[in-house]
Amino acid sequence: MVEITYEPELQPNSRAAIVEGLMAFNASKTADFDGPVATIGLTLTNPETGVIDGGLAARIGYAWMFVELLFVPERLRGQGIGRDLMLRAEAVAREKGCVGSRLDTFSFQARGFYEKLGYSVFGEITDCPPGHSRYFLHKQLS
Repeated sequence: MVEITYEPELQPNSRAAIVEGLMAFNASKTADFDGPVATIGLTLTNPETGVIDGGLAARIGYAWMFVELLFVPERLRGQGIGRDLMLRAEAVAREKGCVGSRLDTFSFQARGFYEKLGYSVFGEITDCPPGHSRYFLHKQLS
């Protein structure tokens, strides 16, 4: 028997137990699994205020980079900064042995931007959020 308990906010020790169990299972099934090897963080700092107000966050696992977050403030859009962030992250990922990159974006965000960078859609969830779609994209890096 097991008891299922709802935690409105997952506690750190609960999360750690879930992650550790999943990582151990994955390692038992995948010869080259080494867990998240690295994270990639590229930040955009406003020179006038010294405040970080954008950038990219990614993590690496299974020889793939997963771009979790990319945000370029409105005032900087259209200047190639998003492209530069992506290309720098891809360069770091290649240095760390990644063979590909994956990410997701909403229909109201940047699907066309990623496609211009060579990413291809491999999945879509419609009405997520309602009235929009969520797209899943990938790109080979090797």
